[in-house]
This record gives sequence, structure tokens and C-alpha cells, in this order.
Amino acid sequence: MKGSAKVIAALNELLAGELSSMDQYFIHSRMYEDWGYQKLYERIDHEFDDEKGHAALIIERILFLGGTPDMVSRAPLNIGKDVPAMLQSDLNLELKVIDDLREVMALCEQERDYQTRDMLQVLLSDTENDHTHWLEQQVGLIDKIGLQNYLQSQM
Repeated sequence: MKGSAKVIAALNELLAGELSSMDQYFIHSRMYEDWGYQKLYERIDHEFDDEKGHAALIIERILFLGGTPDMVSRAPLNIGKDVPAMLQSDLNLELKVIDDLREVMALCEQERDYQTRDMLQVLLSDTENDHTHWLEQQVGLIDKIGLQNYLQSQM
């Protein structure tokens, strides 16, 4: 099927964001593991897998629409130096993904590509209700119980 060139280009931009998220989660998860924060490692490693799944869906859709997935482009990574910075960096990344998904969904509406829009709605729901919500909770917990108590709870 030949899809809209605008939608394919926008999907490739989303793909760059998902691949960057994947890279950032991968690095952060290994940093948590190295520091002994097993719970954070497991959760962020799970997020890495989720981002890989999101990237796979976008790649499959680009191919279905007759495009070529851009596996080279990436958004800049923001690797934190400590746990609060890492969580905030990941949260900022997810908030940008939400904005980007909404913009591409609006483009899909304009281009009358409702199947792509519906696929992106699933990614948006996962990003808003799982990834972002959990990261907001963690940042809030640090504020409520203090960094040392939070870190102890993550071992």
C-alpha cells in the first residue's frame, strides 16, 4: 500500500524518538544495575523493551505504507548523572513523545490515514498511562520521602 509521504516522514521522526528513548533507557537501566538499584533496573529495563516494541510497530507501519524506516537518526540523549536527574530526563523524554504522537495523530487525521492514527493511539495510551505516570510517581516520591529513603527502597 502506498501511504502519504507526509505520514511516512512523520513516522520516521517518531521512530527516531523511540530509538533514542530505547537507547536512553538502556543506558539508564545498566547504570541502575551497576549502582545496586535492582528495582529501578528492572523497571527501566522493562521500559527499554516497551520502547523496542513501539519502534517495531512504527517500523512495520512505515514498511506497510511503502516507506523506508530511518534507523540512523536519533534525538539527542540526556543521560543523568544521578537517580533524580535520570528519572527527570526520562520523564522529559516521555512528555516530548506524547506531544510528538499527538501531532502525528493530527496529521494522520488530515491525511485520512485512520489506521495509522489508531496504532499511534495505542502507543500514546501506553506512554501516558504507563511510562509517564510511573516516572511522575517516582519524582513525586523523591519529593515526599526524600532521596535517601527513595534510594533505599529501590535496592
